[in-house]
Amino acid sequence: MHRHTHCNDCLLRTVPSREPCLTADIIEHYSFVSKHCLFVDDKAPVTDTNIPSHLEQMLDILTQEEGERESGETGPCMEYLLHHKILETLYTLGKADCPPGMRQQVLTFYTKLLAHIRQPLLPHINVHRPVQKLIRLCGEVLAAPTENEEIQFLCIVCAKLKQDPYLVNFFLENKSKRAEIRSPVVTAGAKESVVAPDTGQTPTEQPSAAAASASSPPSNNNNTNNYNLVSSLLNLTKSPDGRIVVKACEGLMLLVSLPEPSAAKCLTENTELCQLLTDRLVSFYQALPQSMDPLDIETVESVNWGLDVYNLKEDAAVFTGKRALISFLSWLDYCDQLIKEAHKSAAVVMAKAVRERFFVAVMEPQLMQTSEVGILTSTALLNRIIRQVTSEALLLQMVYFLLGEERDAETAATITNDPLRHRLIEHCDHLSDEISIMTLRLFEQLIQKPEQHILHSLVLRSLEERNYQENKPQEEREPLENGQPHDASPDHMRPDGKTEVHKIVNSFLCLVPDEAKSSYHVEGTGYDTYLRDAHRQRWDWRGHPKPLEKCDLELPFYEGHFLKVLFDRMGRILDQPYDVNLQVTAVLSKLSLLPHPHLNEYLLDPYINLAPGCRSLFSVIVRVVGDLMLRIHRIPDFTPKLLLVRKRLLGLEPEGITIDHMTLLEGVIVLEEFCKELAAIAFVKDDPLPFLPLPPSPPPPV
Repeated sequence: MHRHTHCNDCLLRTVPSREPCLTADIIEHYSFVSKHCLFVDDKAPVTDTNIPSHLEQMLDILTQEEGERESGETGPCMEYLLHHKILETLYTLGKADCPPGMRQQVLTFYTKLLAHIRQPLLPHINVHRPVQKLIRLCGEVLAAPTENEEIQFLCIVCAKLKQDPYLVNFFLENKSKRAEIRSPVVTAGAKESVVAPDTGQTPTEQPSAAAASASSPPSNNNNTNNYNLVSSLLNLTKSPDGRIVVKACEGLMLLVSLPEPSAAKCLTENTELCQLLTDRLVSFYQALPQSMDPLDIETVESVNWGLDVYNLKEDAAVFTGKRALISFLSWLDYCDQLIKEAHKSAAVVMAKAVRERFFVAVMEPQLMQTSEVGILTSTALLNRIIRQVTSEALLLQMVYFLLGEERDAETAATITNDPLRHRLIEHCDHLSDEISIMTLRLFEQLIQKPEQHILHSLVLRSLEERNYQENKPQEEREPLENGQPHDASPDHMRPDGKTEVHKIVNSFLCLVPDEAKSSYHVEGTGYDTYLRDAHRQRWDWRGHPKPLEKCDLELPFYEGHFLKVLFDRMGRILDQPYDVNLQVTAVLSKLSLLPHPHLNEYLLDPYINLAPGCRSLFSVIVRVVGDLMLRIHRIPDFTPKLLLVRKRLLGLEPEGITIDHMTLLEGVIVLEEFCKELAAIAFVKDDPLPFLPLPPSPPPPV
C-alpha cells in the first residue's frame, strides 16, 4: 500500500490494522479444530493432534486483543467467538468427548477464557448458555479423568458470580425448560451441521453481538429451578481425591454467600446441600469410638476444615479415634463456616437441618442414655461442639436443641417439660463425679457464648419479677440470715438504690472466718489476683433493675432448675471432691460476671431483703460457713493442716502422709478463694473505669 510521506495523520490512517490479521488467525485456528473433529479418527486421542495447540492460540489471540483495546470494548475476535457460537460447538464436542480427551480440552478452554478475559462474558447468551450446559456435565462420573479440569472450571464460574452476584440468576434453570438437556451425543452425520468450517460470514439467523450482550437474567420467583452449579459441586465433594473435595467445598462457600434471595431459596429448596451437610456430619459422628477419654476430646488440636493434614499411624499412637475425631470436627467447622457465610435465609434453613438431622436425631439419644461411659463421651463431644460453633444461626439452633425455646418463668412443675434440658441440668449433680464435672464444663462453655437466649433460659426468666425480695413493710421483716437487721440495709444504699460496693466487697472478704483462711500465708494468692482476672473477663455493664413497683412481688419465687442445682452443690462444698468444687464455683463466677442488673443483685448483693423461703448465693455461702464453724472445733490442728493442704495443692509441698478430713480442708480452701473472686467481680462490675484504686482488704488475722 502506498503511504503519504508529508502527514503523520495520513501515515497513521494508512498503516494496515492488525485486527483483520488477528481475526483471520482465530478463524484459521477454529477452522482447524472443527475440520479435525469432523474428519479425525474417533479413536485417536486429542493429545495426538494439534487441537490443544490451536485452542491455546485462540485464547492467546483473544487475550492479546483485549490487552490492546480500551477497557470493556469488544474486539472483532471476541465478536467472532460470540457471533458464531464457538462455545456452543466446543461444548457439543466436549460432551461427546470426540476425539477422546476433548472434554478436558474444552473445560480448560472455558476456564482460561473466563479467567483471562476481564470484560464480563457471562451476560452474553452465547456464553452463559453453553457454560450452563457444561456445568451439567461436571461431576456426572465419580473419579472421572476430567475431575481436576471440572473443578477448576466450576470454581472460576463461582468466582465470577462472586464478583457480580446478580448473574447467578442465569444459572437458576427452570425445570420445565430442560428438553434440550437430553440432546443426543454427536454422531458422524450430525457433525457436519454442528462444526462445519466457518467462513467468517455471519449467517442471517445468527443474533447480533448487541442482541447477545443485551441478555438479562430471568426472573426466578418460583421454586421450580435447578441450581446445577451447586449440584455439580455437591457431586464432586464425593470425590476420593481430597484436593477435589476441598475445592468443591470452596466453590459452595462462594455460592452460599451470594446476596441474591432467589439463589438462596433455590440453594436450600432445590439442591441436596442440606442433606449433604447433615448426612456427612452424622456419618463422621457415627464413626467415632463409643468410648473416648474426655481429656482427649477436649485437648485435640483445633481443626480448620480442609487443612487437617494427618498421619494415620501417628494419630493412632496418640489415642484411638483421633483421626475420626479430627474428621468430624473438620466437617463441623466447614458446616459452621458455611452457615456463617451464607445468605441469612439460607443460613437459617441449613442450621435447622443440622439441628433436626444431627442434634435431635443422633446426639439426643446419646445424651439421654443411661450408660455412664456413653453419657461421659457424648457430653464431652457436645462440649467440644459448643466450643467450636461460631455462626449465629447454628448457635441459636443448637441452644434451642439444648435448652428449648420456652421464654416464660420456670416453676417446679414445668422443669421437666423439656426432657433434654432437664436431663443435662440433672447431670450437673450426677452420682458420677466425672459426669458432673463434664456437664458443668459444658454449661460453663455455653453461658459464655454470645446468644441471649442461653442466659434467659437458664437464669433470667426466673429473676425477671425480682420476687426473690420480700414484699413486706420494713417493721414486719425478719432479721437477715447473716444476723444483720433489715433496718440496717438503707445505710448501705447509694442514691441509685444499689448497695455501696465497698460494703459488698467486705461482706464477701470477711465471710470466711479468720481461722479458716490460709491464703495470707502463701504469696501470690491475694484478692488483687482476682481483680485482675475479673477486669480481663469483664463485660460491658449497663442498665438498672426493673423498678420494684413494676414487679409482681406476690408471684411465688422459684430460682429455676439450673440455679437450684448449682446452689445445692454449693451448699455441699465441704463434702464434695476438690475438682467438683472447682467446677461448680467456676460456673457460678461466670454467671456472676454476666451483665444483667437482676443477676448482679441476686448473686452479688448480700443486702437484698430475701422473701421467706428464698435463697441467694450469699445466703447459701452463709449456711456453709455456719456449718464450717461447727466442724472446725472438732478437728485438731485445723489451721496447720489447712495450710499444708493449700501448699500441696499449689505444688509447694511434696505429697506426704495422708491428712485426715482432706475433702473438708480442700473445700474450705475453695470456699475462701471463691469469696475473694466474688468480691473482685462485684468491685469490677461496679467500676465504671477500667482501673480504679483497689478497695482496702481487711487486715490479716493475727
